[in-house]
Amino acid sequence: MDSMDDLNRALARLAGAPVPLALDDIESRVLARIGVQRVVARRAGLGIGVMTVVALGIGMAGAELPATGSSVASLAPLGGASPLAPSALLIGEP
Repeated sequence: MDSMDDLNRALARLAGAPVPLALDDIESRVLARIGVQRVVARRAGLGIGVMTVVALGIGMAGAELPATGSSVASLAPLGGASPLAPSALLIGEP
């Protein structure tokens, strides 16, 4: 328990020490920083909102544009001969 006694003595010395002068106005400095951070957070929130609306608009516009069709071979397992079946790939015809 010797380390606990050392810790208790160190804490007692710290409690008896005078308060540093730099800590006198710490409350006002902290509150000033909190006020600045609120303004920055509000601006960031506005920017994120604008980007969300723009992304939503792009998505809606993209959904309205007609898609070009492409002919894709059917790969249904039970429907007819598949062009990618091993027999078609090895022999050359289904």
